[in-house]
Amino acid sequence: MSTTSTVDRAFEAALYADTDAALDTGASLLAADPAADAELARRGREFVAGAWRRGWQPADVVRFVRRELEDEHLRLLARLVVEEQEHEQGSEAGKRQPPPGPRWAAQLDEVRELAAHPTRADRFSHATAALELYRLLLRLPTLEPLDRPQATGGAQNSPHPESRMLSRIRALLAKAEATGFPEEAEALSAKAQELMARHSIDEALIAARAHSKNAPGACRIGVEPPYETAKAVLLDAVARANRCEAVWNEDLGFSTVVGFEADLEAVELLHTSLLVQATTALTKAEAAQRKGGRKRTKTFRQSFLAAYAHRIGDRLAAVAEAQVAEAEAESAGTGGAGAPEQDLLPVLAARDVAVREQVTRMFPDTVTTRVRGVSDLAGWQQGAEAADRAQVGARPRLPS
Repeated sequence: MSTTSTVDRAFEAALYADTDAALDTGASLLAADPAADAELARRGREFVAGAWRRGWQPADVVRFVRRELEDEHLRLLARLVVEEQEHEQGSEAGKRQPPPGPRWAAQLDEVRELAAHPTRADRFSHATAALELYRLLLRLPTLEPLDRPQATGGAQNSPHPESRMLSRIRALLAKAEATGFPEEAEALSAKAQELMARHSIDEALIAARAHSKNAPGACRIGVEPPYETAKAVLLDAVARANRCEAVWNEDLGFSTVVGFEADLEAVELLHTSLLVQATTALTKAEAAQRKGGRKRTKTFRQSFLAAYAHRIGDRLAAVAEAQVAEAEAESAGTGGAGAPEQDLLPVLAARDVAVREQVTRMFPDTVTTRVRGVSDLAGWQQGAEAADRAQVGARPRLPS
């Protein structure tokens, strides 16, 4: 019997059925034929390539497999992704393709780290994991395509001069999240936000002066359980404050954020930092609840995070408006207003329109959703207070 026939029989038995009996039948066929291993791996690479054609990226598939399956499936997926990338680069068609964009390349680097972990499963367990993974990959829906490959040569492949600033911002936020001293965390976060805002505005003005044809891009950010709705609201607030828009896919566990590259980077950095701050504040609030003789409840945590997201949204919107006004005043004070290409407000307005049009093209049928489970007054009040304490910029705290 040929190896192809073995794999076909295993797939026919198990891939399109959900029962354990069908899975055991398919896994037994594969485990009994070691010569079929190469063909089984080749089919796995085809499933991975199919996911790319349907708009999925490496981080998306890793996140989804981690949510739906086990570590063994995740390591198997990582190896298939790496093998598929190597196969594509070595093929004649792959040699003619432009290199992947920076987000895709960074995701592949993370997948390679996962692939480096060894597995010690017996043949039957390995075959079972492969079939379960292939079932999942086969049924992935089509997503909106993002990070398209870049053209070779030219300025696109050279790093931005501001990349050092972004590295500094990441370092500041990492220190703010790691320190045990609130005052130090606030100072570090304030400096990071100051640099972040300046970086975004400078990018917009540079692009306008150069008459850049850059269009808005997009990235996907995981929205992990529990309390996904509140976390999605927080991400939406951060996105809007940074001139981006977020569209949440609740079923698949991520939000797609649309905006210009500098703003997307700001959203990723600030959202991660604020989520860490919110989690830390929630832990302290729950400790105070227990100390006061009150039990921790799901409604308390949901209400806390929902209030945190709502209040942060108000604060971020006010801070963003103030930052734009300050930059516009600086531009006018240095004679920038006399140069049309440096007039900030029209530049930002044009970028806002471009982002909205891109969202409409990508998601013509979006709907709004309600924040559910907000019924604990103490949780709401303490979440709002924690949001007021969170450092989102170098401005004074907003009045209640």
